[in-house]
Amino acid sequence: MGRRTSTQSVAFLSETLTPTMADRIRSTKLKFKGEKNKKKRKRHDDDIEEGRSTKRREDDKDPDTWVLPEQANEIRGPTFIFHPSDPSPISINFNSTTNRIVIHLLDKTKGEDDSTAPALLEQIPTDVAQVWVTTRVAGSPTINLRTGTGEGKFLSCDKHGLVSADRDARGPQEEWTPVIFPDGMVAFMNVYEKYLSVDEVAGGSLQLRGDSEEVGFRERFWVKIQNKFKKEAHEEERKRKEVTAPPKIDESSTNRLYQTWGAGKIVLSKDDKNEASARALTHVLLKLKQARKEGRLAEALLDRRSKLKSDRFC
Repeated sequence: MGRRTSTQSVAFLSETLTPTMADRIRSTKLKFKGEKNKKKRKRHDDDIEEGRSTKRREDDKDPDTWVLPEQANEIRGPTFIFHPSDPSPISINFNSTTNRIVIHLLDKTKGEDDSTAPALLEQIPTDVAQVWVTTRVAGSPTINLRTGTGEGKFLSCDKHGLVSADRDARGPQEEWTPVIFPDGMVAFMNVYEKYLSVDEVAGGSLQLRGDSEEVGFRERFWVKIQNKFKKEAHEEERKRKEVTAPPKIDESSTNRLYQTWGAGKIVLSKDDKNEASARALTHVLLKLKQARKEGRLAEALLDRRSKLKSDRFC
């Protein structure tokens, strides 16, 4: 009987290998005794791809791209303010030569092809005179609007509603509270609880006023900020929520950290054992939640440990 070639050997093995034997073949993956097989989590590929593409689009966006703010705390840094006036939208500019606020017609600003002006929400500043620098007052929802050109004057409004930009220092009259509406438009309220508006004066010219008591079409502006400052606001909000979040009630981890006996197990004290067994842990949890609400969670956990054994083990 001749010697089989390698191809014949593989064919012979595949013929002689029955399904029963194939089922008995063990995996070469290293397993420990008593280890349970992990269940694979089913995930929808479409949802994963959609979430990744959305995050990718946000990350790929240029930090200097002009975007609309979604929350009042996002209005910061270089700011472009314009109004959907009829028949032509206008922007709020500052002339550093005359130190005066100028109402600029955006239809005069052509696109890159010098033929048509961009759509209203696609408007971006084309001149430094159209940009205001927004700074926030620490611990307050108010903002300051400073000119981006010249010596950096602050936008202010006096008690008579006269709006100007000739102040070198900021005070109560230079503070504005932005109010964002569901459609994305913004109203600016001054310290006298009146709103900034575009007013038409004699001769058909436009000027800013700060004495409107209600928000209407004249008091609603479009505001654009740079994308990097919007991300900065989101990051600050995330950190603030992490700091102000209430501490978690994890008695087992606290016991493992502070007590040297019991292997960190939760042991009921005599007071807890006097309660019905089914209600004991619920009663303890309610007490700890009340202590957390009052700001003395660590003290309550220490009191519980002190009741479980001698003081020297707490």
